Amino acid sequence: MTARPVARTDPGEGPWSLRRVERPEPDWYRELFRRIGTDWLWTSRLGLSDEDLARVIRRTEVEVYTLRLAERDEGLLELDFCQAGECELAFFGLTPGLVGRGAGRWLMNRAIDIAWSRPIGRFWVHTCTLDHPAALPFYVRSGFRAYRREVEVSDDPRLTGVVPRTAAAHIPIV
Repeated sequence: MTARPVARTDPGEGPWSLRRVERPEPDWYRELFRRIGTDWLWTSRLGLSDEDLARVIRRTEVEVYTLRLAERDEGLLELDFCQAGECELAFFGLTPGLVGRGAGRWLMNRAIDIAWSRPIGRFWVHTCTLDHPAALPFYVRSGFRAYRREVEVSDDPRLTGVVPRTAAAHIPIV
């Protein structure tokens, strides 16, 4: 995204709210990260020590938000402003029970508002084929456009023990 897109309509008055987490605790972050990302093999933050994870998520240029439902964190929005003039949508996800209920659109609208409230010329996201099948079309509908494709190879985290072997049953173990 190199310009703020036309605003997409919010899905109505949802029962959720947005909360900024000023100094995320590593254990709290990992628990939410796992609840959202285990089925998509999110692992990048799981192998970090508490000190290293805190160093990443507590940087002044990184903002962590949650989508709250009934006083519980059920969505993660992490915006990274470390690169001058840019914002990376570093993590964006919902717990499985909220997928398909409008919470993703609501949270993305908040992400776009926050990102473009800053002096940026680019808002971008890195996704992959392991992500939810609707993720890429959702990002495109939100105003992002594909600009590069890469091949990345990594060990299956179910085989290395980073996530349970039963995680992401829809993705074949290779």
